[in-house]
Amino acid sequence: MNSRFGPPIDMSDLLALQSADQRQRRSVFVGRVSTKDNQDPTLSIPRQVALASERLEEGEEFVAFYWDVESGMLAPEQRGLGPREMYEALAVPVPRDGGLQDLLERVETLGVTHALAERSDRVARAMLTSLTVEHELERLGVEVVYANEPTGGTESGRLRSRRYGQVDAEVYRATMLEMSMGGQYQHAVQGWNHGPAPYPYIAVIDETAPVRPQGRFGEQRPKRKLAPHPDGRRFETAAEMCRLRRGEHLKTADIIAILSAAPDKYPLVGRRWTHNHVELLIANPKLAGYQVYNRKASRTGRPGVSRWNPMSKWVWSPRPVHAAVISLEEWKAAQVVTAGLRAQAGGALAQIHAEAVRLGLTFTEVSSTGSHTLYRIGERKVALPRPVPDTIVQQIIEDMRNASAT
Repeated sequence: MNSRFGPPIDMSDLLALQSADQRQRRSVFVGRVSTKDNQDPTLSIPRQVALASERLEEGEEFVAFYWDVESGMLAPEQRGLGPREMYEALAVPVPRDGGLQDLLERVETLGVTHALAERSDRVARAMLTSLTVEHELERLGVEVVYANEPTGGTESGRLRSRRYGQVDAEVYRATMLEMSMGGQYQHAVQGWNHGPAPYPYIAVIDETAPVRPQGRFGEQRPKRKLAPHPDGRRFETAAEMCRLRRGEHLKTADIIAILSAAPDKYPLVGRRWTHNHVELLIANPKLAGYQVYNRKASRTGRPGVSRWNPMSKWVWSPRPVHAAVISLEEWKAAQVVTAGLRAQAGGALAQIHAEAVRLGLTFTEVSSTGSHTLYRIGERKVALPRPVPDTIVQQIIEDMRNASAT
C-alpha cells in the first residue's frame, strides 16, 4: 500500500527510488459452482464474472478464466480434474482456460498479477483450503481480490472482512454436512438402500415412499428398498457362506474352493470368486435384514480410498426392513469367527516378521491383491495368501534360516 504522506517536492525523477515492481497488471477470473446439479453453471459463472469484473481497472479485461463445477469441500490437489468433455457439454457462455489447479501451475508463465473472484467461498468453502490457495498465490506474487470486500480503508479492516467471510463459508460448509448426513441417516433408518445391492438382493423402487415435488433440476431420484434376487440360489449361497464361516470356522480360501467346485449351485458374480467377494459379503449386516449406513468413510483425504468406520458410527434401521438371509445373531457370530481368523493370520505374519528381525532382514509389504500380499524379506520377494497357513509360515521361517546360514 502506498504511503499517503509523500515528499514536499516532486521526486518522480529519482527513478532508482521508484517501485521495483513495474509489471503490467494481468488479472484472471477465478470461479466455482457447487455442482452442475445443485446450481446452474450457465447462470452462476457469468454472474460471478460480472461481479468480479467490477474490480478490474478501467479498460482492463481478464487475460484468462479459471473455474470449476464441483464441491468447494475438495482439497486443492483434487480440484479441476473433471474431463474437458464434461465442461464443453455444459455450454457455459464463459471461456474456460482450466480449473484452480491449472491456475496455480500457470501463474508464473502467464505473468498473472491479480486473481479476482466474487467471494472467498468461490475458491473453497473450507477455510484452510482457501487460505492455502491465497498463500500460494501471494507467494507467487499474485494479489487475491474478492469483489464482495470493501475498497479503501485499512489493511486490518480488509483482512477482518475477508476472514469473517471465510469463517462464514466454513460454518456454512459444516452446516450443510450436518444436514446432508442427517438426511442420509434418516434414509437408512426408514429402510431405504444406499449404494449397490449386495449379492443376494436387487434394489427396487419403493412405491410407498413419499414423492417429493419436482425440483428446479428435474425429478428427484426414487427411493429404493432391497428385495431378494430373482435367482434364489444367491440367497442360498450367501447363507452357506455365512454358515461355513460361523459354523465350521473356514478361512476365505476354503470357502472359495467350496463355492467354485459347484458353480451351478453357487452362481458366480464375474469370472471367479475372490477374497473380497466373500469377506465383504460375510461382513455385510444387510444380510440380517437391516439397513445399515456409514460403515465406510469416503472422505479420507486420498482420492478413491475409503476406510472402515467403527461400529459406533454405523446407522441402523430400528427393525428389519427387507428379507433376511441370516439372523442378526448369526451375523454377529460370523463376525466373531472372522475376527479370530484374522488374529491368527496376524499372528502368522508376526512370527515371520520377528524371525526376519532376529536374522537382520527387512520385512516390508510391497503390494496386495484380493487374495495375496507380496512382501520383501531381505533381498527376496514372497507372495503370501490371506490368511497365511501355518505350514507356509514354518516353511518361510526355515528358508530364511537356511539362507542366512549360507
